[in-house]
Amino acid sequence: MNRLVLGAVLALVLVGVGMFWWQGRAQVEQGAPPPMAQPVKPAPEDLPTDAAADLRGPAPPEATELTREEQRFFRFDRNRDRRITRNEMLSTRSAAFRKLDKNGNNLLDFEEWAVTTVQRFEGADRDGDRELDMVEFARTAPKPAQRKPACRC
Repeated sequence: MNRLVLGAVLALVLVGVGMFWWQGRAQVEQGAPPPMAQPVKPAPEDLPTDAAADLRGPAPPEATELTREEQRFFRFDRNRDRRITRNEMLSTRSAAFRKLDKNGNNLLDFEEWAVTTVQRFEGADRDGDRELDMVEFARTAPKPAQRKPACRC
């Protein structure tokens, strides 16, 4: 019986709160300003022609030039918080390390390094005399990274 009475009292309280909320909302809507008038569209004959020499648009935004050192800094600062963590610094070298780590155990031993170095030397030694002259040595230089175009205009 007590539960029934308590439920009825709570139901009446909720109905009363709902009524006050509804009336308050109606008062807010009555006090709201009327909607703004839509701007009138100009007639086609009022539009400027291609000979409007006196018209001038806004100036284009200026791009900030990064110095060479800032560009180098942001290559390492992956999350752009202007601080380079140890992980950010080492992450750029992880792909090169994985190429040398042939067995994938995250340890680079002398054999793995030596095999890669010998293969690189033999690939550069075109005449097979076990010596590199200037032209052959120039082939061992790392290839420059291809830059992406600045824009796709």
